[in-house]
Amino acid sequence: MNKIYPDSGVEVQGVAARHYDFFMNLMSFGLYPKFIRRAVDAMDIQSSDRIIDLGCGTGRNTRLMHEHLGSEGHILGLDISTDMERQYRHNCRDLENVDFKNQRVDIPFSLDAPVDRSWMSFVIHGFPHEVRLQVIQNLYDNLKPGGTLCILDFAEFDLAKMPAYYRIPFKAVECPYAFDFIARDWKAILGDRGFSDFEEVFWFKNYVRLLKAKKVAPAAHDAA
Repeated sequence: MNKIYPDSGVEVQGVAARHYDFFMNLMSFGLYPKFIRRAVDAMDIQSSDRIIDLGCGTGRNTRLMHEHLGSEGHILGLDISTDMERQYRHNCRDLENVDFKNQRVDIPFSLDAPVDRSWMSFVIHGFPHEVRLQVIQNLYDNLKPGGTLCILDFAEFDLAKMPAYYRIPFKAVECPYAFDFIARDWKAILGDRGFSDFEEVFWFKNYVRLLKAKKVAPAAHDAA
């Protein structure tokens, strides 16, 4: 399948998609599994939460989120990759209250019911900015009032001031969209689109961040 956005680095295909978890573990020198667990723990998931996992990939994150849920909770994974879908369905086959939907997250969509939390892990930086804004709108539209948006991705930073041992791999691996992503004020962007009550958790010398925000009730957002 051809990439929707040819310059994107988040549309993983072929061998990289079929062995995604292995490559992530390898490139991170084994740090990724512990890091992603800490990030999921920081979501503050409640046992009855209904969650969407946008760009859900292999299901690794879904499995970690599922550990926090009770019988009333539910997770829906969204992805467009058939390679990822096969892995997701296999890796989550023993989990109750978990579903998968082949769904583009960059075009408007409506779920059957709004959710308590939405999660994206290293997805949104790989889109052109106008597409990111549509993704944010999709998240807002499908969250309950007061629901929580969770974006795990790069933080804002000045690439020129980044130490060479981080800067060189970043420039070698990341797509052009990532360079634009790190230069933007994401709390301001989200605030303009109906989110507030921001919380941040940082890792890797503050270059990676979990950004959490609450959906403002529509009436309050319109009044602002």
